[in-house]
Order: sequence, then structure tokens, then C-alpha cells
Amino acid sequence: MVGFLFRVALIVVGLWIAAYEVRGVRIADRETLLLAGLLLGVVNAIVRPIAVILTLPLTILTLGLFLLVINALMLELVAAMLHGLHLASFRAAFWAALIISITGWIGSWLIGPRGKIEVYRHRGPMQR
Repeated sequence: MVGFLFRVALIVVGLWIAAYEVRGVRIADRETLLLAGLLLGVVNAIVRPIAVILTLPLTILTLGLFLLVINALMLELVAAMLHGLHLASFRAAFWAALIISITGWIGSWLIGPRGKIEVYRHRGPMQR
């Protein structure tokens, strides 16, 4: 559960950055931002794996680049369900999804797969 909440927080940060950087992405208020992050986390956990499996041949054919299109479609699905999140075009959804993906990737790199902040220390040859 903690890992899911960290991922939702990363999505919220990515959405916030995308709202400022991508023309055509508009979020009404903070509550909408938090709800959009939570809803996108749920959609990514439930709907996205099904979409990835159904489009696996196309994803393999495009060497994985079609996953960016799937991410944009998941964001458009959330925008269709949530009134305060507005995407002007698919291009805006694509660039916003790319920013959210990069934010999530960086955050996952820092947090780790278990949802815990991981600290790596180098121990010298004399320390055990």
C-alpha cells in the first residue's frame, strides 16, 4: 500500500509539472490534481496492463514506443472521467504522459521497487 501511495505522489508531481510545461493541459485546482493522480494510479494499475497485453504485437513492432501512446490514452481516459482535468489534444496528452513517465521513472529509481527509500552505502574492504 505504501508503494502505491508513493507512485500516486509521483504521478501528482508529474501532473503538476505537465500542467505548467505542456500547453493544452489544464487542471482546475489542487483537489482535482490529487484526485487525478489517484485516479491515474488506479487506471495504471488495472486498465493499463490489459491494454499492454492486447497491444503487445504493436508494442514489439515499435520497439516499445507504443507504450507512450498507451500512457497518453490512459491519461485521456482519466481526463474523460474527471471534470477538472482538461486535455486540449492528443499531442498535449502525449507530452504530459511523457513527463509523468519520466517523473515516475526518476522517482522509482530513488524509491526502489518495494516503495521504500533505498540508501546505498559503499562498505570498504575492512568493514563488515
